[in-house]
Amino acid sequence: MSLLDTLNEDLKKAIKEKNEIKISTIRQIKNHITNTEIKKARPLNDEEIIEIIFSLVKSHNESIESFKAGNRPDLVEKEEKELSVLKTYLPEQLSEEELKKIISETIKEVGATSNRDMGKVMGKLMPKIKGRADGAKAKILVEEFLKN
Repeated sequence: MSLLDTLNEDLKKAIKEKNEIKISTIRQIKNHITNTEIKKARPLNDEEIIEIIFSLVKSHNESIESFKAGNRPDLVEKEEKELSVLKTYLPEQLSEEELKKIISETIKEVGATSNRDMGKVMGKLMPKIKGRADGAKAKILVEEFLKN
């Protein structure tokens, strides 16, 4: 079953259960998918849908930080609930140890020795962790590895 089929089935279940957070979150995902399909003039595959969901997760995380800074606990709670629904559609996320191991292997593979090699490392690393780890977090860890 494709990810889009899963989203459609989960939307039907959420409507029957009257789960407003899940309904609005799945509709948000589907709207982004539809808009992207219109731009690309073709249906999206599961990998592309995961990219969309990952970008929505990133957006929700940024919103949560903004709402916390603005002292809006009501909006923080809503965003966190939506974030938990979004995360159910992402592949298993890498732990920090797993990410560090992949980064270490990639640095050895590329033969990187300093921060000047950052582009080479990130170029090789991102396809390996796509959808399973945050790129910004990976970049910080790569910088730490290259400093040592």
